[in-house]
Amino acid sequence: MLANEKILVGKSDEGKELVILPQMANRHGIITGASGSGKTITLKVMAESFSDAGVPVFLADVKGDLAGTAVKGDINENIQKRLDKIKVKDFEAKAFPVRFWDLFGENGHPLRATVESIGPEVLSIMLGLSEAQEGNLAIAFAIAKDENLALIDLKDLRAVLQYVSENKDKFSTKYGNVTTQSIGVIQRSLLTLENQGADHFFGQPALDINDFFAKEGERGVINILHAVTLFESPDMYAAFLLWLLSTLFYTSPEVGDLDKPKLVFFFDEAHLLFNGMPMYRLKRITQVVKLIRSRGIGLYFISQSPTDIPDEILAQLGNRVQHSLRAYTPSEQKAVKAAAGAFRVNPKFDTEKAILELGTGEALISFQDEKGAPEIVERATILPPQSLMGAIDGITRNKVINSSALCGKYDEVIDAESAAEVLQQMADTKAAEENARVEAEAAEKQKIAAEKAAEKAADEQAKLAEKERIAAQKAAEKAEAERIKAEERRRIAAEKEAKKAKEKAQKTKDRLIGNIAGSVGSTLGRKITDKIFKDIFK
Repeated sequence: MLANEKILVGKSDEGKELVILPQMANRHGIITGASGSGKTITLKVMAESFSDAGVPVFLADVKGDLAGTAVKGDINENIQKRLDKIKVKDFEAKAFPVRFWDLFGENGHPLRATVESIGPEVLSIMLGLSEAQEGNLAIAFAIAKDENLALIDLKDLRAVLQYVSENKDKFSTKYGNVTTQSIGVIQRSLLTLENQGADHFFGQPALDINDFFAKEGERGVINILHAVTLFESPDMYAAFLLWLLSTLFYTSPEVGDLDKPKLVFFFDEAHLLFNGMPMYRLKRITQVVKLIRSRGIGLYFISQSPTDIPDEILAQLGNRVQHSLRAYTPSEQKAVKAAAGAFRVNPKFDTEKAILELGTGEALISFQDEKGAPEIVERATILPPQSLMGAIDGITRNKVINSSALCGKYDEVIDAESAAEVLQQMADTKAAEENARVEAEAAEKQKIAAEKAAEKAADEQAKLAEKERIAAQKAAEKAEAERIKAEERRRIAAEKEAKKAKEKAQKTKDRLIGNIAGSVGSTLGRKITDKIFKDIFK
């Protein structure tokens, strides 16, 4: 509720208006208190007041009871009693300009981001990675950037991680060691994240963060993230809000000190962000908190105790609302003492004791004055919200969504070519080249085998021809030898026949000579006989 250009949050017991000065609203703030002490009411009242002041707001609805901001409230008996107590007469029940968002696209405009815009640090928080595993994830992001592999959704990241793992030896010199064990852990964590429904969040069209800075008329739009389902995964919830915060910081220009913030960001259940956070990461967040106010953005953390917030962050939170705390245990007593010590003392009451005595809807409040100094703490009653406090039905929610200026802008998922498709094309090309190489090698082998077979056949044919030639030659030689032998046998036979004939003739000759010689009986007769037979048998 705006009063004289001041954001009225509550009134002290003495009737003093407790207001946030618009020019000091980007000095950040904190709302703390036990469960059921009224933190949500305070958050709602502050969001409504900022909206009336023309300041857009972002907040997460982890219970579903902030959706009623879009609906006019009821001034019931309890609210009227509170108004009478703090003497507010110009109170108006009304609805506020609201835009519903939902990572899962069911209860608001789909809210998406690309994997590369989330970055390895925030994604590591979502995945619950160790520092070493985060280092491997950062290497994968660096390689994807250097090789123009767009990381849009989870399938892109899985494809890049596989690509990095398969080529880790090639990348180790330039980017550092990549371990298959860490890559395996990341892949399994991504599967778990996907099973939680996070695959709906990663993709396009991605959120245009400028849509958070919208106004309707003179009033700032209250952007409500439906986080009931998201809050079931606390790490993802905290990491997502951290990403939004980082995105606002890195995309918003320096504007210096403004009359009022460009946007107020409420970080509910803020303790989830800082649980187990390593020092190197806390330093970066602290730097963001310190510098983001120069971008015209105010941060308000909501948690049970100030001790949930690191001292480095707590020191930056100048506007404080403390609801009641319990002090049954030593740790709780210590938290109460720390909470009381964070305020400038009001001599009218014991701050520590007051924290324990506060009723629902009451709080200790200290905002910054015109010079940025914290005011003396006041015990106050928080204004009632002007809109409906509680959940709304689906019909009402859909009516708000469908009447929004963003209706249709984020509804249709865009599946553009990105790392998964590029790497698949690379794999297909490599496979095709490998197939071509294998086929070429097979063809070459077939050619060589055919040549060898032809050579073998020719060699065998030559050998067969040679064998046939040798056989023919041997046959000819054998025939020639047989012929020679036959001729020799015939010659020998002829000679034998001739010899026999000669011997026979000789015998005949000798016999005749003998007969003649005997008849002649003289040497002269023999000579004459020899002559005669010589002429006959020559």
